[in-house]
Amino acid sequence: MSDHNPIYHLKDSYYFEVPKPLWRQGWESLDEVPAFLRAPFEVEGAAMPSVEEFKAAMDGKILIPQPFGTLDSLYEKKSGFCISKYMILELLVGLVLLLIFTRLSKQLASGGPPRGWFANLFETFVLFIRDQVARPAIDSHDHDHGGHGVGDHGHEQHEHRGLGHGGHGSAVALASAHEGDRFVPLLLTLFFFVLGCNLLGMVPWAGSPTASFSVTIALAGVTFATVVIAGMMKFGPVGFFVNQVPSMDLPLPLAIVLKPMIFAIEVLGLLIKHLILAVRLLANMVAGHLVLLGIMGLITAAASYSMGMWATVTGISVVSSALFSVLELFVAFLQAYIFTFLSALFIGASVHQH
Repeated sequence: MSDHNPIYHLKDSYYFEVPKPLWRQGWESLDEVPAFLRAPFEVEGAAMPSVEEFKAAMDGKILIPQPFGTLDSLYEKKSGFCISKYMILELLVGLVLLLIFTRLSKQLASGGPPRGWFANLFETFVLFIRDQVARPAIDSHDHDHGGHGVGDHGHEQHEHRGLGHGGHGSAVALASAHEGDRFVPLLLTLFFFVLGCNLLGMVPWAGSPTASFSVTIALAGVTFATVVIAGMMKFGPVGFFVNQVPSMDLPLPLAIVLKPMIFAIEVLGLLIKHLILAVRLLANMVAGHLVLLGIMGLITAAASYSMGMWATVTGISVVSSALFSVLELFVAFLQAYIFTFLSALFIGASVHQH
């Protein structure tokens, strides 16, 4: 078979993996290889797989219907708009988040305190993103607001009492004191969406959309667009780019030489740090899956040796995979937090003078 055989070198793009017995009969009923899977072999001049080889390779796979496009192979589109596996999973995450927060908003619409495990669980996440991510990273630190600790807690208590008894003025004053609050909805969306995509990687036969560079670069693009738009709204289109150069007292001849160079470096750095934001999330999610694949692959490698070695390797691999899956669960939350926190830092840098 060719090294570029799309049947034996499949990517998680246009099909879903499922337990084999569930879909075995569907593939066994075929009497020829589908035309769009034959095309790559005809172009490359490689040996055409037999129907039996095709059935064995496709056992346990569901092809995604493509009403808006045409596939050239299982990992490559030919024309039109093709629906990938990750698009469906991202839509699933979005719908789940919509249902969760619609229910939460209805429960809290009365203005009373959250009650029950559901409301308290998600209130914890919301307050963490607001108080530990958005406000520290985006609020202005040009002057002291009385420090942290008792003063802040007292301020929060005053806010809750004011909202509960018609104290609209105190709520407005508090909102104006925290510039980061207006970015909390965006940061919450990023956090929960990335977290949901990461957790899907723990579900058998699903996969993590954040293990695809197209997904992570799109998420980083949302942060980049927010950085540019928020900065331009604060300083104006010209002022935003002028603000990229740190304030320096330089003689005019030296400033003429150095400041354009610094401007170019800063603008390039603005692009690079958002690219790294995407690569960081991608690399961490892919690395975990590869390690798990390597650990489980030891079982297959040991199958050609004695039964005693196979049993030993299998036991060690299963226990190691279980422990590493727990670590992956922690990494799923950690990477969602890091992505959100770095996004908040980038936004904070864009709305304040350097």
